[in-house]
Amino acid sequence: MRGLTFHGPRDVRAETVADPTLEQPTDAVVRTRLAGICGSDLHAYLGRERGLDAGTVMGHEFVGDVVAVGRDVRGLAVGERVLSPFTTSCGRCAACRRGLTARCVAGRLFGWVSAGRGLQGAQAQLVRVPLAETTLIHVPEDVGDEQALLLGDVLPTGYFCARQAGVRPGGTYVVLGCGPVGLTAIVGAKELGAATVFAIDSVPERLALAATLGAVALDLGADPAERVRDATEGLGAEAVLEAVGSPPALRLALELLRAGGTLSVVGVHSESAFAISPAEAYDKNLTLRIGRCPARALVAELLPLVRRRKRELLSIFTHRLPLEQGARGYEIFERKRDGCIKVVLRP
Repeated sequence: MRGLTFHGPRDVRAETVADPTLEQPTDAVVRTRLAGICGSDLHAYLGRERGLDAGTVMGHEFVGDVVAVGRDVRGLAVGERVLSPFTTSCGRCAACRRGLTARCVAGRLFGWVSAGRGLQGAQAQLVRVPLAETTLIHVPEDVGDEQALLLGDVLPTGYFCARQAGVRPGGTYVVLGCGPVGLTAIVGAKELGAATVFAIDSVPERLALAATLGAVALDLGADPAERVRDATEGLGAEAVLEAVGSPPALRLALELLRAGGTLSVVGVHSESAFAISPAEAYDKNLTLRIGRCPARALVAELLPLVRRRKRELLSIFTHRLPLEQGARGYEIFERKRDGCIKVVLRP
């Protein structure tokens, strides 16, 4: 089959790789219809995260059709259209039972193989899915492939960011970063009743889309902290939803927050220490909530949302490319060329 493989920083290649097979009786193999390029894929692509083996198939967002199932898999049939969260999950361990499927004791992240161990990714024609029965989710007929792709990562992560921020009706909140996850965090905050959502970025196209989703768009270079303070009688936001994953974003978040506020972080941080000191957190009575979204646990809850706000949510996809142009897709996405917000690949 053809897959998009990692060979070092800024070096991904479309090449022929081995077809996946059923390795365990709980596996399935899915033929990929669509695969997304995610902001967190850029961490390996840019060398911010190290340890990924050369030749690893990239990617963890996909929707497709089941082409093979192991003998112990129940409830899945060959030919069924399915979506997948970005991690596998068993559905039985303590983490899964409490809805924290992203921290399943048996779970693995698609597209991460290190020192020969791990799981190949989804930017390929075929994907092996361990724990298939409790990982894969049937896609209803009235939900399109791109809607389903959003349900595997981007939409649950944005919504999770808003929920762990404690968004409540009537409050004032800030979303830092208007990439795909930041945009869905705006949607999540508005769905949870936020009266005002300020959205901060430096890319005009992303700010324009944030405004169409109901946010007050603020350019990063125009002193957004002053605007937020002016709108909150000098207090600051009740919570900041950080979807960037960088030290400067954490520093700005602290400045934007009121005393007793919540910092909700879903941006992937690869640095060795927080940009916020313990003393600063103490002095602000800060609540910090951070971590990987349990996407598998949120899909059923978010299905009505992707149906109801289909047109708005699909506007996040700006570039659609064949898998063979995947390297170009990474470059466009990383450099935000041609108004790029999100790239989807067609294997």
